[in-house]
Amino acid sequence: MKKLGLIGGMSWESTVSYYQAINRGVNDALGGLHSASILLSSVDFAPIEQLQHQGKWDDMARMLSDEAKRLENAGASAIVICTNTMHKVAPQIEEAVSIPLLHIADATGKALQEAGVSTVGLLGTQFTMEQPFYTERLKEKFGIKVLIPNTSQRQLVHNIIYEQLCKGVICVKSRSAYIDVISALSEQGAQGVILGCTEIALLVQQSQTPVRLFDTTSIHAQAAVKFALSQNSKDRQD
Repeated sequence: MKKLGLIGGMSWESTVSYYQAINRGVNDALGGLHSASILLSSVDFAPIEQLQHQGKWDDMARMLSDEAKRLENAGASAIVICTNTMHKVAPQIEEAVSIPLLHIADATGKALQEAGVSTVGLLGTQFTMEQPFYTERLKEKFGIKVLIPNTSQRQLVHNIIYEQLCKGVICVKSRSAYIDVISALSEQGAQGVILGCTEIALLVQQSQTPVRLFDTTSIHAQAAVKFALSQNSKDRQD
């Protein structure tokens, strides 16, 4: 089994979901008492959140590249950034290490292609929804058209992420607001909606909307499990 290097803490609420999903995925595949081989670097999100809203992405790139190098030096075979937004600095992190970075947008793009989705809605932070590092990657690598909410909806989605979900606060009113935004994207032609912030799945589940949801936390974790178990010839052990 290959060792995964996770960069988490952005926020730690969703990093818990990653840890759980990856371990469950490995156990589902191997059975018995098997679990994933993981190195976790969990950063303090407060200074990163401040740098995000100050637009100091180069500073964050250096910070996370340092974390990635530490994980590589400790024996990780791949890097998993447990957040959508910070994939904005994925190219700098990839340059800093010699091991692969498992990109969340690539895992999501493959899942969308497999589902036959060519037009998709996107929820996430304003950085993820508005900046091209995510939407353009889906378009250029996978031929997927991405629809985003209107300006006021984007602000609403963004604020709920930072003011509630990153703190573990689950509000029924906020869930209703998100479902309204999801419905609006569907009415605009989206064949499904990407939960493009790793905290959103804490608030909205598939059972709460008829619109097909693509949970990036789950999708990314599944890709990490696939990598960890690749070239692993061991049979399932009970």
